[in-house]
Amino acid sequence: MKRILFAVLLGALAGGSLAGGAVLPTVKTAQVGDLGRVVVSSSGRTLYHYTDEAKGKVDCTGACTKLWPPLLVKAGAKPAAGPGVAASKLGVLKRPDGSLQVTYGGLGLYLYAGDKKLGDAKGEALENSWYAVSPAAKIVKQATAAASGGGGLGSSGYTSTTPGYESGY
Repeated sequence: MKRILFAVLLGALAGGSLAGGAVLPTVKTAQVGDLGRVVVSSSGRTLYHYTDEAKGKVDCTGACTKLWPPLLVKAGAKPAAGPGVAASKLGVLKRPDGSLQVTYGGLGLYLYAGDKKLGDAKGEALENSWYAVSPAAKIVKQATAAASGGGGLGSSGYTSTTPGYESGY
């Protein structure tokens, strides 16, 4: 009887730790095509920020979240920082539906439904509003030829900026 009780207890503890691990999405960085090193989900999918959203405000709701699902954590859980991510920049934002969205440097993080495999960044610059996020918590935009002097930004042609945000953001 003691052996069975011990086995059940051990199994419950092991299952609890696995379930607890599954609840905590790890945010890490990865090299994504020409974008360079950007913030990605635990599964390696590119994470984006919607630049029409002001700090603390959520504009992508309802049908928008079908194409741009927010990266969420369950109530009471905290996002975990993976390689290349500053834990101090991770946070959560309460969405209008009560769910908790992961933020990085105050930027709400979203996945893009059109990204089907690791390294995809098909959501980059869609509607001139959706951009990947750098490890420095800045949006990543492709530089224009005029602004970059014809590609003077190195081999990637991309630069990190955060237009419309205060420097303390």
